[in-house]
Amino acid sequence: MPSLVELVPYDANWLKDFSAAEALLRTTLGKCVLAVDHIGSTAVPGLAAKPKLDIDVTLSGLADIPDASANLINAGFEPRGNRYDDNVWAFLLERPAPQIRAYLCPPSNQTHEQRMLFRNHLRQHDDVAAAYLAPKSQLAAQFPYDGDRYTSGTSAFISEIVRAAQRETR
Repeated sequence: MPSLVELVPYDANWLKDFSAAEALLRTTLGKCVLAVDHIGSTAVPGLAAKPKLDIDVTLSGLADIPDASANLINAGFEPRGNRYDDNVWAFLLERPAPQIRAYLCPPSNQTHEQRMLFRNHLRQHDDVAAAYLAPKSQLAAQFPYDGDRYTSGTSAFISEIVRAAQRETR
């Protein structure tokens, strides 16, 4: 059954929730973890978001993904697959808000690097973060039970911000 695409006001507790989720992921996955990064809208102070923590977990290598996947599944995460053919494997831990969406990434993964650029750009540019809220709100209203269309609808905005962030870092 589809779940509601619901935006809620920024919650300062998301930072604490991320810290707890990071500890859970590091304990569950062990020594193969290189980094755990809070990505997505809940990682941007002041930005309304779906109450789900998006977390990229960078592993020491692509070969670690099968064992890490098994460990997440054993911890109650639901596998969501490699949806974009980019070696990033998605998992969802359904629980009372905020849910956790963990993404297993190999080192130097382009999807992860672009997510970090986007997140950091929004954190550094309040005006851009505020501008991002308009398409998010419109898409949540337009596709209240279609998370895939909501997500794909934000992709053009995200791509433009990633390009701007890349220009700034040159």
